[in-house]
Amino acid sequence: MKFGMRVRGGLLAALIMLVTPLAATVAAGLASSQALAQTVDSIEVEGNRRVETATIRSYFKPGPGGRLDQGHIDDGLKGLIETGLFQDVRINQAGGRIVVIVVENPVIGRVAFEGNKKVKDEQLSSEVQSKPRGTLSRPMVQSDAQRIADIYRHAGRYDVTVVPEIIDQPNNRVDLIFTITEGQKTGINSIEFVGNVVYSSYRLRDVIKTRESNLLSFLGGSDTYDPDRIEADRDLIRRYYLKHGFADVQVIAALTEYDPQRKGFLVTFKIEEGQQYRVGSVNYQSSIPALDGNVLARFSRVGVGSIYNAEALEKSVEEMQIEASRRGFAFAVVKPRGDRNFESHTVSIVFAIDEGPRTYIERINVRGNTRTRDYVIRREFDISEGDAYNRALVDRAERRLKNLDFFKTVKITNEPGSSSDRVILNVELEEKSTGDFSVSGGYSTTDGPLAEVSVSERNLLGRGLFGKVSVTYGQYARGVSLSYVDPYVLDYRVALGLDTYFREQLPNQFISYGTKTIGFSPRLGFALREDLSLQLRYSIYQQDISLPSFLNNCNNNPNNGLPFNPSPAFASTPAGQALIQQLIPGGVDPSGTGLFCYADGEASLPVRKELAGGATITSAVGYSLTYNTLDNNKNPTGGLLVDWRQDFAGVGGDVSYLKSAIDTKYFIPMVADIVGIVHAQGGIMNAVGNSQLRMLDQFQMGPNLVRGFAPNGIGPRDINPFGTQDALGGTQYWGASLELQMPFWFLPKEIGLKGAVYADAGWLGDYRGPTDWAFTGEVNTPGCIRPTNNGPAFPAASGTCLGLQYDPQNIVRSSVGVGLIWQSPFGPLRFDYAIPLTKGPHDVVQQFKFGGGTTF
Repeated sequence: MKFGMRVRGGLLAALIMLVTPLAATVAAGLASSQALAQTVDSIEVEGNRRVETATIRSYFKPGPGGRLDQGHIDDGLKGLIETGLFQDVRINQAGGRIVVIVVENPVIGRVAFEGNKKVKDEQLSSEVQSKPRGTLSRPMVQSDAQRIADIYRHAGRYDVTVVPEIIDQPNNRVDLIFTITEGQKTGINSIEFVGNVVYSSYRLRDVIKTRESNLLSFLGGSDTYDPDRIEADRDLIRRYYLKHGFADVQVIAALTEYDPQRKGFLVTFKIEEGQQYRVGSVNYQSSIPALDGNVLARFSRVGVGSIYNAEALEKSVEEMQIEASRRGFAFAVVKPRGDRNFESHTVSIVFAIDEGPRTYIERINVRGNTRTRDYVIRREFDISEGDAYNRALVDRAERRLKNLDFFKTVKITNEPGSSSDRVILNVELEEKSTGDFSVSGGYSTTDGPLAEVSVSERNLLGRGLFGKVSVTYGQYARGVSLSYVDPYVLDYRVALGLDTYFREQLPNQFISYGTKTIGFSPRLGFALREDLSLQLRYSIYQQDISLPSFLNNCNNNPNNGLPFNPSPAFASTPAGQALIQQLIPGGVDPSGTGLFCYADGEASLPVRKELAGGATITSAVGYSLTYNTLDNNKNPTGGLLVDWRQDFAGVGGDVSYLKSAIDTKYFIPMVADIVGIVHAQGGIMNAVGNSQLRMLDQFQMGPNLVRGFAPNGIGPRDINPFGTQDALGGTQYWGASLELQMPFWFLPKEIGLKGAVYADAGWLGDYRGPTDWAFTGEVNTPGCIRPTNNGPAFPAASGTCLGLQYDPQNIVRSSVGVGLIWQSPFGPLRFDYAIPLTKGPHDVVQQFKFGGGTTF
């Protein structure tokens, strides 16, 4: 019995010992839950000065019944920290109370930049996220410092350091100062190509945009290291090879390595060229029953036997797809397929024309155009909202927008529309400056020193208009011009241009007379094809001719109030001798030569006849047809350029003629980066009706036809020994030139120097201008040089006066020469030294010629 009592007592004691701690734990948990299970309104906030208490409480989201548990409090704490408004956030829980203690971040009073000279404050302010009157966030400050460093690195300054400094101010405010050490520009010390066999490194350096640093690099920016530009260069190299038949080409890598000793980058492009392919066959396959693929063949730019050209293939696809759309197959898709034959190195091309998905354009969104009007961008599209989606037309619109040169970047992307058959086009743009102020200077052996100041705007008022005002002032040439172009007249793809100008040419060593011309010329331009353009124009201008007084001072009439200064012809007559004895002291020619007014020279008859006739108004209509397949308009290495021009004068005005001219240049890439140029030109001028042609309207030629001769140095010429022997020009000319341009392989490509050797030949003749003073109703003797203001009472005696003596010089001129071409940072410069091989007896030779200029 006692034993049983002891057992039960022990069990009871053990049970009590087990239950007591458990009960205590449960009671504590209940007490804790009661303490935490508060409402949002019961939360106390301390330390906040700017942020309202209700705002802080709003980060604590209650659960069911409006109660808060530990999870809700932790979420609220995390949310407050993520706002960036506070330096510190703590939560105290005691006595059933929740107290949120915050330390607010200070307010930024000002953001300043120190040490920046190459990048303006405005650009840096627009890039950083920390703003005045905003809350200071230290992670954001570090991010801003990195963003500033990235701006400098994109400008080629990789030694830049940016140190942010926070300066405390009263009332919990701070000033944020970014101290910038810009460092030197980090340039490209060398550009190398590995794996290129067919094309030399010299040629490939001309393909890419990046350049090596040199002594003149400070005038440009293409020698600075820019990873985005180098990546773009990889694509340029690849496209260059694809354009010239290398269908398997791969630009494996563009390796960049920083050389700390030379403080610059070494760039190496690794290339696998592969083999060059030709087109083996071209076929057209259409899966659209009503569309015969062969009808699109005429839009193909690839032909059997030609070198495979990926660029021509892309343009063919575009033209064929657009033509299919015009024929009513709006959803037709042209896809090229090329099957390589690795043994014969040919590509069999198949253009597959299939029915694409029936997708329509729901909307075209234009973004980023803060200045350019929407319609200026939308008019570059040949499609609009509601039209069938055509990728070829979208690509063409993107190319047109890039060619406008209004934007830094242009990108057109697609996104799904409101239904499966709808698509939205997003046009993302980044605008750039389109205004130019330039001061240009130059020198030529023809015009002497020359300066020009011009102001132009390519996107006038954001309407896509072009305007330019320029003033030119030189030793022998001066002028003012005003130009305006509207590329879309009445919303048609027709360009309207208006030009107003004033030009003055002063007498110089090549011409004895000066001219002043003021005119106005409207024109219309049409792009018939991508490589063919037409311009229609009308010109009206007034031209005055002037002479120094000593070249036009003969006067046989003593009664007209002008100094008596007889011509030799009049002086030989009895009447003239009598007047000389009467009016000239001693009756002797003051010059002592016996030539009287010819002693100091006298301008040619046609020139003085122009002067006597006064100002002349020319009213002409004309057109130009230009065919251009050049691979590069500024520095071509291949392609053809043909310019055919005709002008008809006689639509009113004082003169009538028909003038025609053609100019053709053919560029041929040859071995070792040598480019051959074949240049042919010619022109003819015909009188209209019974009107006589003016000397000033005829063709005047010199080094523009055959190098080695002076301006106006060849062709018919006045050979009067007492005159100025002016060039008279001609109504017909032709010229031909062969030239080889080659680089100096021992010099860096970036210097921009090339050499040239050439041979020229040409002819100018058939002068049809004035040869005497005969006017209707005048009594002057034909063939005589009429003295100034000679009246009927003082005619030149027949047989005693000198008429226009000129040499028609029906000789083919030719020359050979060498040239130095420099694409300098100061503008293009060219030096030529040519030796005439055949020339006329009265031609004017100028073996050395120099010309060039710059904009800065």
